[in-house]
Amino acid sequence: MSTRKPSESWQILQIMSEFVQGFDQLANIVPAVTIFGSARFSQQHPHCVLAEEIAYTLSNAGFSVLTGGGPGIMEAANRGAFNGRAKSVGLNIQLPHEQQTNSYQNISLHFHYFFVRKLMLMRYSSAYVVLPGGFGTLDELAELLTLVQTGKLPRAPIVLVQRAFWQGLLDWFKHSLAAEKTIDFSDLKLVMTADTSDAVVDCIFQFYQQTEYDATAIPKNDALSRLF
Repeated sequence: MSTRKPSESWQILQIMSEFVQGFDQLANIVPAVTIFGSARFSQQHPHCVLAEEIAYTLSNAGFSVLTGGGPGIMEAANRGAFNGRAKSVGLNIQLPHEQQTNSYQNISLHFHYFFVRKLMLMRYSSAYVVLPGGFGTLDELAELLTLVQTGKLPRAPIVLVQRAFWQGLLDWFKHSLAAEKTIDFSDLKLVMTADTSDAVVDCIFQFYQQTEYDATAIPKNDALSRLF
């Protein structure tokens, strides 16, 4: 006899509906790049100015741009993509504070569950750009690294923007995690760094030239099967 509460059954249905919504709405946005970063910076902050430049450059290079749909770096990135040639996509999360949907989205989806939203942010992209952020950004970066390290996602460019901001974390990866053998030294190569919009785009295309993959034709159906 099931001990599941009625409310839990409804949660399962809501989770399924969010997956269906994401799969239906995002299936045709490839090639795409996801941009992660803090919601807390003003639009005049240098990190946001750079995020907008990166997204605009990527959009004009033919990539749809996905973000978490909120303010700060997410808004700047959506605005850059919105003013470019490709799609600007916002995957918004329902929070009691902080998250407000920005106005620069060609496709705007809303999620209650973080884990569904994170899957959608990672599922359809050929590359990932991580600007300065807090716990949420670190959570997204850690999950992304885990999925790529374990083969649940195909190897793809993961570009940390503003090396000075990330240097302490990179040093910890090397001198603590790798030194203590909790990761392999080869895992340090999962991330790249860049400080300009042109350098970010160069990182992405150079990665695919070196690996002989096509950034616009990643076998994402295979990636989906690995995630479940």
